[in-house]
Amino acid sequence: MNTLTRRTALTLAAAALLGAATAHAQAPATPLRVILPVGAGSGVDTIVRAAQIALSKALGGQPVVIENLPGAGGITGTQALVKAAPDGNTVAFISNNHSVNPSVFKSLPYDSLNDITPITVVGGSPFVLVVNPAKVPVKSAKELQVLIKAKPGQFNMASSGNGTIIHLAGEMFVDALDVQVQHIPYKGMGPMLTDIMSGQVEFGVAAVAAAQGHLASGRLKAIGVMGKQRVPSLPDVPTVAEQGFPDVDVAGWFAMIGPKGLPAAQVKRLHDAVVAAFNDADVKASMAKQDNVINPTTPDAAANFLKTEQARYARLVTKANIKID
Repeated sequence: MNTLTRRTALTLAAAALLGAATAHAQAPATPLRVILPVGAGSGVDTIVRAAQIALSKALGGQPVVIENLPGAGGITGTQALVKAAPDGNTVAFISNNHSVNPSVFKSLPYDSLNDITPITVVGGSPFVLVVNPAKVPVKSAKELQVLIKAKPGQFNMASSGNGTIIHLAGEMFVDALDVQVQHIPYKGMGPMLTDIMSGQVEFGVAAVAAAQGHLASGRLKAIGVMGKQRVPSLPDVPTVAEQGFPDVDVAGWFAMIGPKGLPAAQVKRLHDAVVAAFNDADVKASMAKQDNVINPTTPDAAANFLKTEQARYARLVTKANIKID
C-alpha cells in the first residue's frame, strides 16, 4: 500500500469513527418516561408496548421506558404526569377515562384540560355488545330490547367498573333502547366477561380485543358494534346504529399527552415520533390484528377532541346519575 493510499484509508477510517461518535452523541441519553395510568396487560398497555421499539427508533435511539401507574381510574398516573417537568422527557398515554373522570369524581387533583399538553390522539379501539348466547338467545339489539321489556327487572348489565368508559358505553346503549336494567360493576374486564360467560349477568360492552377469543369459542355472542363502523374481524356484526339506534356511537381511544407548558419544539418532536412509530410495518400489523384504527391527529386537533369528549361524557354521566366518591 503506497503512502497516498494509506493516508486515504486512515482518513476514511477516522471519518467513520467520527461519524459514529457524533451519531452516538446525538442520541438523547435521558430516557423518555412513558407513564401509563393503567395496569400491565390492559388495552392501552398492549398498544404502547407494541410501539415501544419503533418509538425509540423514531426518537433517534432515545431509550423509551414504560411505567405503569394504575389506580383510581387513571388518576394516579395522570397526577404523576402533570407533576413532571415539561422538558420532553415525560409523557403519558391516556384513554377515554381521562375525559370521563371529571364528571364521575367529586374532585380531581388536576385539571384534565388545562394541566396537560395534548400531543396527539393516536387512534381508537372498537367496543362490541356481547351476550351469553345460552342465557340470552338474541341476534340483534332489537331482539334484546324486546326481551328486556318483556321481562322487566330480570336483566343485569355488567361493566368493567363503576364510572369507566365501558360503564358509560353500556348506559348509552340502554338509554338508546329505552330499557331499565341493573348495573353490575366488576374490577376489570376479565372478571366481567367471566361472569357473562357463566350466566351470572346477561350482557355488557367489551373491547373487541378482550372478547375475540371468547367470541371465536362461542361462549360469547356479539350482537352489535358500538361505534359507527363495522369491525374487520367481525364483518357480519352490524353496528348498533345500523340496527336502528343512531345515537349509539362510542369507541375506545388512546392519546399521548405531556405536562402543561411543554415547549412547541418538544411537542413537534414527540408528535412526529409517534406518527413514525405507528407507521412502522410491524406496529401496523400488530394494530390491525387487534382491530385498532390508527389515525394520529395534530396537537390542536387533539386538544379540541379532548374538550369535546369531556363535554359529551359529562352529559351522559348526568343523565345516568353516575357518581364516585
